[in-house]
Amino acid sequence: MSDAIQQLARLHGIADAYHDYLGQPCVVAPESQAAILAAMGVPADSPQAVACSIEQFEAQRWQALAEAVVVIGQAEALQVPLSLAVDEPARRVRWKLLLESGEERSGKVALSVLSVAETARIGKQDYQRRLLRLPAVPSGHHELHLLLDSGRDAAVRVIVSPGRCYRVPAIESGKRLWGIAVQLYTLRSPDNWGIGDFRDLRRLVEHSAPLGCDLIGLNPLHALMPARPAHISPYSPSHRQFLNVLYIAIEDVEDLAECARVRELLAMADVQAGLQALRDLDAVDYVNVASMKLAVLIQLFQSFQRNHLQQHTQRAARFQAFVREGGAALRLHAIHDALADHLHARHPEYWGWPSWPQQYRHPDDAAVKTFAQDHEDEVQFHLYLQWLAADQLGRAQQAAREAGMTIGLYGDVAVGANPAGSETWSNQSLYVMRASVGAPPDSLAPKGQDWGIPPQSPAELQAQRFEPFLGLVRNAMRHVGALRFDHVMTLFRLWWVPQGRLSKDGTYVHYPLPALMNVLALESQRHHCVVIGEDLGTVPPEVTAAMEHSGAYHYKVLLFEQTGLGRFKPPQDYIAGALAVVSTHDLPTLRGWWESRDIELREQLDLYPTAAMRDQAAATRAAERQGLMQALVAEKLWHWHQDEPLPEYSTALSRAVHAFVGLSRAEIALVQIEDLLGMREPVNVPGTDTEHPNWQRKVSAELPDIFRNPAVLDILDGLRSARKGINPNG
Repeated sequence: MSDAIQQLARLHGIADAYHDYLGQPCVVAPESQAAILAAMGVPADSPQAVACSIEQFEAQRWQALAEAVVVIGQAEALQVPLSLAVDEPARRVRWKLLLESGEERSGKVALSVLSVAETARIGKQDYQRRLLRLPAVPSGHHELHLLLDSGRDAAVRVIVSPGRCYRVPAIESGKRLWGIAVQLYTLRSPDNWGIGDFRDLRRLVEHSAPLGCDLIGLNPLHALMPARPAHISPYSPSHRQFLNVLYIAIEDVEDLAECARVRELLAMADVQAGLQALRDLDAVDYVNVASMKLAVLIQLFQSFQRNHLQQHTQRAARFQAFVREGGAALRLHAIHDALADHLHARHPEYWGWPSWPQQYRHPDDAAVKTFAQDHEDEVQFHLYLQWLAADQLGRAQQAAREAGMTIGLYGDVAVGANPAGSETWSNQSLYVMRASVGAPPDSLAPKGQDWGIPPQSPAELQAQRFEPFLGLVRNAMRHVGALRFDHVMTLFRLWWVPQGRLSKDGTYVHYPLPALMNVLALESQRHHCVVIGEDLGTVPPEVTAAMEHSGAYHYKVLLFEQTGLGRFKPPQDYIAGALAVVSTHDLPTLRGWWESRDIELREQLDLYPTAAMRDQAAATRAAERQGLMQALVAEKLWHWHQDEPLPEYSTALSRAVHAFVGLSRAEIALVQIEDLLGMREPVNVPGTDTEHPNWQRKVSAELPDIFRNPAVLDILDGLRSARKGINPNG
C-alpha cells in the first residue's frame, strides 16, 4: 500500500522525501502522507480507498476541458491545454479572448491540427491533451472562453506577466539605498495613545528623510481581532488583506473636527491621564489601547454618518468608492468583525469563529446574512475603520515620496492567517483546517515547529484562479514601495503538520511556484513595488532560481552570513540583489547578541533542553564575536589585535557593524531602530508565547528625542557614508 500512497501523495503535491537542515535525505513515512491526505479530505485509509482516490483524481484532471487559470511569462507562448476524449464528437473549438483593456479577440481552429502533448487512459476511456496556441497578448489579466462544437465549454483566466519584478530606477543608476526598520507599535511619541500609529509613522518619515533615508521597513500591518485585543502577534493575523485598526491616529481623523462631543471627552483630565499612563508603559497595553480607541472611533463614525453618509457629501462618496473597490472580501471582513463584536460581548469565552454558534460559522449561512442586514451600522463601522486605516497609511507613503525617499514604506506579508480569524472564516474551502504550517526538525527545534496556522489547499488556490493570492498582493502593495514576503519558500512548499501529530511527523506540500512568481511580478510592475523574499533557513534551489529569474531581492542577515563558524562573509561577497540587515525581529538586537543577552534569556525561559546545549550556544557565540571583530578589522572599520580582549558594546561598535553592512554590495541596507538606540531586549523570542512579552516591548525613546540623539546620528552618518562606498572609519 505504501507505493500507492506515495503515488496518490505525489498527485496532490505531497513530498515523499526531502533534505533536512544538514543536507541529509529524509524519507517521509507513508503514515504521514496518509494523514496529510486525510487532512485534505482525500480518502487514503485502505488500499481500496487509495485506488479509488487515484482514479478520481485522474478522472477529474482529464474530464475538465481546461484548467481554471493559465499563467505565463510574456516571453512564453500562450498555449492552453485542452483535455479531449479520443472519441470526442467535437471537431473544432471556438475561442474568444477578452483582454483586460476591453479589446476582444476570437478565432476557431480544428482540433485535429492541435499538437498532442499527453495521453492517458482513465477507466475505459482514452484521453488526449491537445495544445491550443493563441496569438501573443499584452501582460495583464484576461478572460478566455472556449466552446467546442459539441457544446462543451470552459472559462479560463489567462494571466500574462512581464516575468520580472519592478526595479527602482535610482538603483539601476547605481545608487545603494539605506533605511530604518521598525515595529510600528513600538514607537513612542508625546501624543500617541500608548501604541505607535500612522501619525508616528509619518513623523518617522519626516525625521529620517532629510538624513538621506530611502525607506522605512515595517512589521506586518495586517488586521488583527478588535474583539480579542489580547491576540497581538502581527504574524498570526485575522486577515492579511486588511489593516490593524489600532494604528489609526485619532487626531488625524477628519471627523474629529466635526464632533464636539469627542473633543470635549478628550480634553477631560481623567482621559488625558489615562492616555499618559498608556504612553508611560514600557510595553503596549493592547487591551486598554483598544478599549479607549474603539470607544472614540465609534463616536466619530456616528458623526460621520450624520454629517456625511446621510448628507451624501463628497467625503461619503470617497468612503463608498473605497467600499466598492474592496468588494466582497472587504465586506465579509467587516461582517466578521461586527459579528465577532456582537458575539464576544455576550460570550467572552468565544475565542474565534470555530467556537461560535453553528449558524454563524460560515459566511453563506442564512443567519449571517440576516445578522448583516439587521446590524448594517455595525458592519459599516468596521468598513469605516478600514477606510481610515488605509487613508492614513496612504498619507504616510505620500509623505515619504514627497520627502524624497526613493522607496518610502516597506511592508511585510505574514506566512498565513490565524485559524480563528476573518481570512479563514471568509474562504473556508481554501484553508485546510485539519493541518497546520510549521517547520521540520532542526538544531534549534529538534522536534520541529508547529505555528498553528492552517495552510491553503494548492488545488483550491488554483481552482479559485489565484484570486486570494492576487487580492493579498494587490492590497499589500497599494500603499508601499517595497514588500517583503516572510518565509518566501511558502510560494514553493510548506511544511504541513497533520492535526493531532507532532511536527516531525509532517512533510512538505508543494505549490505552483512559477505561476505565483509570475503573478507577483505582474503586480510588482503595476504598483512600482520592489519585492523582497525572506529566504532564511533551508532554501530549496528552485526558490533561489525563481527569485533570480524574477528579480526578487534576497534577504541577507549579517549574523547568518558566515562561511564557517565565526568566518563572516566580507562586504564585497554579498550579492547585489539583496536587502542586508544586521538582525531581525526574530533575533536578538545587536547589543543583545554582542552581550549574549539572548542566550541568558533563553536559559531563563528554560528553552535549552540541556545544559550542554546552552554551553554550546555560548561557545559558538564567543567564536562568532571574535569572527565579527576580525571581519571589522579586515575592512579597516576597527583597530584591534586578537591578543586583546573584545571591546564592550558601544555606539562606536554599532556604527562599525552597520557600516560593514553598508559597505556590502547589497543594493538595500536596513538598520533596526532598536540598534540605533542600543537596546538589549528583543521584540520577540521564537518558541515562546505567554512566558515572554512578545510583540509588546516599546522602543526606549520618543520619536523627537531619537533623532536628537548624537549616538543615533553618528550610526546613521556612518551608514550613509558606507552606502556611498566610503569607509567612515578609514
